[in-house]
Amino acid sequence: MNEKLPQRDAYAGAAPLGGAAADDAVAHDNNAVSTSKIWQVITASSVGTVIEWYDFYIFGSLAAIIGPVLFGSTGKIEDTILGTLAVFGAGFVVRPFGALFFGRIGDMIGRKYTFLLTLLIMGGATFVTGLIPSYDKIGIAAPIIVTLLRLLQGLALGGEYGGATTYVAEHSPDNKRGYYTSFIQITATAGLLLSILVIIVTRKTMGEEAFKEWGWRIPFLLSGLLVIASYYIRRKLHESPLFAKAKSEGKTSTNPLRESFVNPVNRRLVLISLFGATMGQGVVWYTGQFYAYSFMQNTLKLDLVDASMVLCIALVLATPFFVYFGSLSDRIGRKKIIMMGLLCGALFTFPIFYGLKQFSGPLTEVTAATVDATGKAVPAVMKALSPNLFAMTALTFCLVLFVTMAYGPIAAYLVELFPTKVRYTSLSLPYHIGNGVFGGFVPLIATALTLRAAASDTPFIKEHSTLAGLIYPVSIALICWFIGQAMMKDVRNVKLMDDNGQQ
Repeated sequence: MNEKLPQRDAYAGAAPLGGAAADDAVAHDNNAVSTSKIWQVITASSVGTVIEWYDFYIFGSLAAIIGPVLFGSTGKIEDTILGTLAVFGAGFVVRPFGALFFGRIGDMIGRKYTFLLTLLIMGGATFVTGLIPSYDKIGIAAPIIVTLLRLLQGLALGGEYGGATTYVAEHSPDNKRGYYTSFIQITATAGLLLSILVIIVTRKTMGEEAFKEWGWRIPFLLSGLLVIASYYIRRKLHESPLFAKAKSEGKTSTNPLRESFVNPVNRRLVLISLFGATMGQGVVWYTGQFYAYSFMQNTLKLDLVDASMVLCIALVLATPFFVYFGSLSDRIGRKKIIMMGLLCGALFTFPIFYGLKQFSGPLTEVTAATVDATGKAVPAVMKALSPNLFAMTALTFCLVLFVTMAYGPIAAYLVELFPTKVRYTSLSLPYHIGNGVFGGFVPLIATALTLRAAASDTPFIKEHSTLAGLIYPVSIALICWFIGQAMMKDVRNVKLMDDNGQQ
């Protein structure tokens, strides 16, 4: 089972948690870490990671409102939404660079201090975003400043996931690694859920007009308080058992980038994990959660509260399956479950989105078309006023269920591929290219394809234009499934302390 794993140094371990130990071998064995300590590590890691995902996603969740703020209130709504999604996507582009930069630091200096740094960068950039004046006040400087802040967020997130995942995995027993690391997998969904709930509560409390005028800034500013609380929790942590001992023995990598990507065997594993797992998992995640949310609001014209209720209920109901599939992977292997999630995403995404469209109900004109004071035509405002929310929630639950299958076991799979001294760097890059580039651009590419299809002169394409955007994620998921089936090895329960597996 483990013959394809990279060569690992013996006892690439770490310093004991909570004080000196009589037996050094036991003290640095991840299988000897107490259950209470594991849960302390999971809690501290997860809280910070949830906040970082919250910071990252509130921007996308408010795309329709932020668009006129960044690009002016007189432009076409389709253009401002696309522009906002492009700025949102800028954060995804730099995530791989964040993975390289912070992964190198994490493999050389330590996991704990690296993800403390990423937390502060992410929180600071989000807080400042809430203070930026509008385009109508400072012109082109508004989108430029926010784009720079999004780049900082992307760099920080590129370092966060690898650090949190590696840190939890290096505390977890070998036979329950899928179970314990699955709690980190929940954090992305929890961050999205938290961002939506904060937006809904703020919007309902303030009223529609006040929220659009200035209230949208509150979710961004709230990030400052959340980050301070998370930093206080995280700073009390010690370094992971496997890394601190490697550092004390001088066995950490002096050049993680070279050892990760120049070494031909390690480089091959990076490529397989990207094109055979994370690429497809990324598009399934962003289609099933983020694009579904955007689709309900911008294409089906559901009210923000209705769309948020559908997604939030589906997320809450499906979230326990992250843990279920992570735990199941400890018993039957990671590959089977990840591949099933990708295949379900490829086969059922079109039918499910078609069902969402059918159950959204007819569009009703709530504001008639008119002409503004400058003589410019203002289009009618259409809304879906009678959606079948129960049916839409059930369909969205299915989408999120596919996400849990593909995403739940993937942290354990990535951790077990790479040796301790380059684990942070090696797993971070394929994860963030797969999720940040292939997955993160799903909303932008899908929305652009939809608008292009709607403008087509071909009747069939125009009739089905609302589903045209799904061509991209479905194609990527299917390609990834074929590559994964052919190239992935089904590893599980790898003994990280032994580090004697042959490449």
